Amino acid sequence: MKNTKGFTLIELMIVVAIIAIIASIAIPNLLSARLNANESAAISTLRNVVSAQAQLQAQSAIDVDADGIGEHGFFAEMAGTVNLRGAAAPLSPTVLSGALGIVNASFVQKAGYLFGMYLPAAAGVPVLEAAAGGDPGGLDDNLCENTWACYAWPVNRGNTGNRAFMVNHTGDLLQTNNAVAQHSGTGAVPGGDAAYAVANDLTGALAIGAAGQDGNTWVSVN
Repeated sequence: MKNTKGFTLIELMIVVAIIAIIASIAIPNLLSARLNANESAAISTLRNVVSAQAQLQAQSAIDVDADGIGEHGFFAEMAGTVNLRGAAAPLSPTVLSGALGIVNASFVQKAGYLFGMYLPAAAGVPVLEAAAGGDPGGLDDNLCENTWACYAWPVNRGNTGNRAFMVNHTGDLLQTNNAVAQHSGTGAVPGGDAAYAVANDLTGALAIGAAGQDGNTWVSVN
């Protein structure tokens, strides 16, 4: 009679238990690694935005009030996907990659994060980029010469990222653990003054080491 061998039920149960233990250790580590990678990418993108805004302003590519002083721009303007304010053509060469010029519902999405650009209206009131990118109207041209703010927050808090970040014309890059307002996706978007000490004024001071207008405590990114 032919002798056949196979796994016993107990052996199979042991193998399954070992796989489950390994998975319970590996999966959280993989998720944590992805979150950290997305957050690092968001910080890098905001640093690129600082450089891009400086280049755009120095070129005077946008000068709506024709005073010879350049104005800052929105994502789609810096990436050349819409015409510049006050011009009949897009920026060329661009100061941001084309991927950052794809604006949907006023936001840019990259690596698990959403990005929103604000420019000032009169009295520094923050104005979010138009839904399809570029100028939504109502800006104060003089204030746009030296004022802007940009935020980054997770598409899905706890899944694609935890922290929220921001940077403005001062070059200060801030972060928050995002525990109070819990900015996430398009349903919990940070307002333009979220990280500011004073409401509705992009020209005011940032709430560094203190609670901003969104209730979160914002601190410098090291």
